Amino acid sequence: MIIERPAAFVAPEFLIRLATESWEIGGAASLRHRTFVTEQAIFADHDRDAIDRTALPLVAVSTMASEADEVVGTVRIHEDAPGVWWGSRLAVAAEYRRVGRLGAELIRLAVGTAHAHGCKTFLAHVQMQNVPLFEKMNWRSLGGQDLHGHPHMRMQADLAAYPPVINPARGWMALTRRAA
Repeated sequence: MIIERPAAFVAPEFLIRLATESWEIGGAASLRHRTFVTEQAIFADHDRDAIDRTALPLVAVSTMASEADEVVGTVRIHEDAPGVWWGSRLAVAAEYRRVGRLGAELIRLAVGTAHAHGCKTFLAHVQMQNVPLFEKMNWRSLGGQDLHGHPHMRMQADLAAYPPVINPARGWMALTRRAA
């Protein structure tokens, strides 16, 4: 008897952590390509840039039977100037966007990791549809800006709302549920 996984199946646990394994780094790159090139058409061929050489890739990894399975969310962070950090390329796989909290968990890890590395200012250019999420997470708007032909809001995190994450490679488990 063959039992197929239901189309609406969602893993109840996710690892939120710094990508350290080659399959995690490759999974993050693949997810970014699917999101920003294929789905949103923000970039024509690829979304890679010079920031990728120094950025820390963070991931949300689905689990099956408590084992890491696949990268379903990602964001990268980098220090642009002493104490000034940026988050960018936040992406959650389309089939996991209704799970809830994956984007928020990646944002928490991003800001907390930078905070532990001496961040004094954490910034991001946020797609307009995501501004309400960031505002709920103690970010403030600094003004609109067009990037790659798409409207974005430049935003700044309130670092007081984000405790430092000393060991981002360890990360944490996020127990989520499908959003209604």
